[in-house]
Amino acid sequence: MRTNPGSAAPVTRTQPQTTAPASRLDRFRGVVRRRPLTWFFGLALAISWIAWLPYLASTSGLGLIDLEIPQVLGTTQFIGMLPGAYLGPITAALIVTATVEGRDGLRRWSRRLVNWKVGWRWYLGVLTGVPAVLLVTSLAYPGALSGAQGIALAVLATYVPLLVVQFFTTALAEEPGWRDFALPRLQHRHGPVVGTIILGLLWGAWHLPLFLTEWGGWPDASWVQPVLFVATCVPLSMVMTYVFNRTGGSVPLIMLLHASINTTFSGVWPAIFPQLDWKHTPVHILLIASVAVAAVLLAATRGRLGLRPRDADSA
Repeated sequence: MRTNPGSAAPVTRTQPQTTAPASRLDRFRGVVRRRPLTWFFGLALAISWIAWLPYLASTSGLGLIDLEIPQVLGTTQFIGMLPGAYLGPITAALIVTATVEGRDGLRRWSRRLVNWKVGWRWYLGVLTGVPAVLLVTSLAYPGALSGAQGIALAVLATYVPLLVVQFFTTALAEEPGWRDFALPRLQHRHGPVVGTIILGLLWGAWHLPLFLTEWGGWPDASWVQPVLFVATCVPLSMVMTYVFNRTGGSVPLIMLLHASINTTFSGVWPAIFPQLDWKHTPVHILLIASVAVAAVLLAATRGRLGLRPRDADSA
């Protein structure tokens, strides 16, 4: 093609590049990715607390409505408390993990959830050490030793079934959220001690509405009980953090530890110490025992609670 030398070169016009507007889902993902822990705790508390509203308003709680919660095995907790407990932490962990990390994150989360491959000594320690520490601590409680009784065979026979029930109810409902999702991220951001303190306080606070129901001894429970409970969750979380870190993130072992505590206090403890107040005294025992064990672990690990440097670098 011939061009006139005196004419200007033709100008090529390019259209400005435009980007498609971010979808609502993309915007939501961006918000959650910036604050995954905030979203997790907010969702866990909100979902459970909303699900517990009928229990709180029923005759097993504040009595605001004429609603009778059916009893299962002599308690309303299976129907009134467990659905909200299952929905909160697990649902929050699933939503935030899937949003922030996708399938890879869900695989890591589920791997810890089925990490049974730890040494047999850990299982033996949890199954025998937890009841032993709690019962020995109870003997030092005022009035406990003088009225202590032997363990009947019937009590021992029900221990394992009760342990299995606790494992697949309370422990399974809570620990996939608190320890599987939140603990690794809190340790990565704040370190093992501060991260565990944050987790312990929020874990304890999650239970607070239940103190207005049969679960928390309502209407006999005073304000002291929830305060002691939340305080106990901090040193107890220290112990759980140590076990979690030393076992490579074994959530099943944490669940077994959680279930062992509940089973000891609900099955064995009242039979050995029938003269003590079984509604209010256990939290005192657990607080004393947890503080003692946590203090030993903090001193022995110099505040690392079993966390290895390579584990601290990954959430």
